[in-house]
Parts: sequence; structure tokens; C-alpha cells
Amino acid sequence: MEAPRQDGARKTHVRYLILAMIFIVTTVNYADRATLSITGPAMRDEFGFSTIQLGYMFSAFSWAYVLSQIPAGWLLDRFGARRVYAASIFLWSLFTLLQSTLGAFSTVGITATVLFMMRFAVGMAEAPAFPANAKVVAAWFPKAERGTASAIFNSAQYFSTVLFLPLMGWITHAYSWHHVYVLMGLLGIFLSIVWMGFVRSPRKHRMVNAAELTHIRAGGGMVDMDEGPAEDRASHSDTSRWSIIKQLLSNRMLLGIYIGQYCINVLTYFFLTWFPVYLVQQRGMTILNAGFVASLPAICGFLGGILGGVISDALVRRGHSLTFSRKLPIVCGLLLSTTMIVCNYVETNALVIGFMALAFFGKGLGALGWAVISDTAPREAIGLAGSIFNTFGNVAGIVTPIVIGYIVNQTQSFNGALVFVGVNALIAVCSYLFLVGRIERLEIKA
Repeated sequence: MEAPRQDGARKTHVRYLILAMIFIVTTVNYADRATLSITGPAMRDEFGFSTIQLGYMFSAFSWAYVLSQIPAGWLLDRFGARRVYAASIFLWSLFTLLQSTLGAFSTVGITATVLFMMRFAVGMAEAPAFPANAKVVAAWFPKAERGTASAIFNSAQYFSTVLFLPLMGWITHAYSWHHVYVLMGLLGIFLSIVWMGFVRSPRKHRMVNAAELTHIRAGGGMVDMDEGPAEDRASHSDTSRWSIIKQLLSNRMLLGIYIGQYCINVLTYFFLTWFPVYLVQQRGMTILNAGFVASLPAICGFLGGILGGVISDALVRRGHSLTFSRKLPIVCGLLLSTTMIVCNYVETNALVIGFMALAFFGKGLGALGWAVISDTAPREAIGLAGSIFNTFGNVAGIVTPIVIGYIVNQTQSFNGALVFVGVNALIAVCSYLFLVGRIERLEIKA
């Protein structure tokens, strides 16, 4: 039964509370992904992991994350974002908590295997997160606000680094790496309960009035998403999802967006996995200092991420096409992110951090992929479209840690790794310029 609302009242702004909830959950999501990048050096010293072993353990999350994307999208479209996301938060937090028990294993081989499996489980549990974010934003925000909303939840990856990397570095230094996993696991379990109690679709949320609902609907927000009998959604998903997948994979516009997201995520996963190790191994910082220093580029990435969404939505409101409004920040930002290669030619750590900050500001500015997916995904399969998009993007989470691990192992330097990351940024630019074409919502053919 739909919750009562007062007509004629001043418009409520519940959508911003929903966005704040998404932002908080995504911040914890990325912190849980990054735990190993901070605790990894201490765990390597304790257990004797090699550089290549560490690279594979960094990639374990993404193997599961990628393989689980299509099933996660199907679950979201069948059961709705509220329930699936709550279960996702609880499970990834539980597996994060269990990583605190690794000290109970006696040999390096067993410990490495168990850690790989636990990171794999975290990746599998986190698979619905970003498609669910896109689905909720598409329901709660009109088109002219969607770029900013998507940029805000996507920028949580940088805020997570600002907030949690120094904290996790301090906990690892002052206590031990075990306590990092205990803290993050318990925090996530608490958030899963809060999410289930607060989040609803716009038409079912008791705090939303008619004025806000009309504003969202008039601007293209899909306020009825996840409503209707569960069996209807199940029937639609079961009978047509393979046809929809084929159309999503064969569309040139979406293919260009997928390739772009893969390349952008090369930058993301370098930052989440090897960047603190780069600061320790090549720049001679302590783990404690690396945790704090890594937060500086993250702040710039956060600011760039918010600015990219604000600029894009401002261009839409001024009458520019959706295509121009989304592509301009993406192309300019990713070109700016290639400046990280300059770090290979400077000596002082201050300049290194400065160029990394500039690069991650650009990366944040150009990280509008989730807004683009919210604009282009078919109405009847936003969860599935977001999952395919996320699958392509997070293949980079498998490839990047392993490739960089081999580069560093063979060359004993991160110089080639920074070139590898910068070249991927250029490929993303080319994909948006020459493949994507006009940005518009895809209509599924029966």
C-alpha cells in the first residue's frame, strides 16, 4: 500500500537522503576493497608473500566481482535493489571480518590460498553494489540531476581513501593488520541493517510528498521502479534476459562506454592496489606515511568527481545536448589523468604527489560512466545493463594488479606501470570520441 503524502506542501528532498545513504555505503564498499593495499606490506612481512603472490591476491576480488556481475544484475531486476543490496552489504562485510582470522593458519601456501578465497568471496558479495546504485539513482533523480548524483556516489571511492586509508594505516602501525578487518566488517554489518530500514522506491517512501514525486517523475526519474508483483519481474527476466544481453552487447554506443569504463578502472585499481605499495617500495615511505600521503590525490579525485557531475548537469540545464554535456568532462578529465607519467621523470616526493593529485583530479572529473549508464540503459533492464557495464570495467581489476605485479617484478621499478596506466586513459578518450556517438536511452526490441 502506498504511503500517504500531503499534496500542496513544499517539495521534500528525500532523494538527497537516499543519495547520502548510497554515498556512505559506497565509501565503506571501497574501503573494504582497499584493505589489502594497506595491510598487504605488513601481511607480506608476517607471512612471506612474494610480489607476484600479492598481485594475484589483489586480483582475487575482481575475479569474483566480474564473474558475478550478470547474476547480480538479474537478481536486482528480479528482486529489487533494496533487498539485494542489503544482503550484499551484509555478506561482503562478513567476509571482510573473517579475514582477521588469517593468523590462525600455519603455512604460507595455506594462508595465501585462504586469503585469495576470502577476497574472492568479498568480490562476489559486492557485485550488486554499483548496478544497484545506478538503479536507485535512476529511480530517485530526474535527468538534469542524475550526473551530479552519479558523480557523488562514484566519488565515494576517493572519499573512502581520504577517510579510511590513513585510519587503516594508523591501525596497522599502532596495533596490527587484524584490527582493520574487524573494524570494517562490523561497520558494514551495521550499515546493512540501516539500509534495509531506510531505503524504499520513491512511490513507497513515507517521507516523500507529492511535490517531490512529481518533480522526479517529470524529469524522467523512474519512480515506479522495483514495484509490481515479484512474479511479473521474474517472468520478464526469465523469458527475455538473454535477448536483452545480446542487444546490450551488440550496441555500438554501449560497447564504447564499456571499453571506456575498463580503461578508467585501470586507473582506479592502480590506486586501490599498488599505489600505496609504490609509495613504500619506490618512494621510500613508511606504511603509516603512505596511508596519509595517499589521501592527498584522493581528495583531488573526490573534488574532481563532484565537479565533473556538476559541470555535466549544468551543461544539460543550459540546453546543451546530453552527448556534449557528458563527453566534455570525460574527455578533458582523462587527458589530464595522463600526467601521472610525469612522475617517472621527477625525483622529489612532493612533486610525485603533486602530479598524482593532478592525475586523480582528472580521473575524477572524467568518471561519469555511471551517469551515462543511467542515461542509456533500457528502462526494463537497468540492473542488467549496469552489471554488464561493471563487468567490463572490473576486468581491469583482474588485469591491472597482475600486469603491474609482473612489470615491477621484471623491471624492479614502477615506471612501466605508470606508462601502462596512462596509455589506458588515452584509450578511454578515443573510445568516447570515436565509438560512443550520440548518448541516448536504448530501446529494447521485442
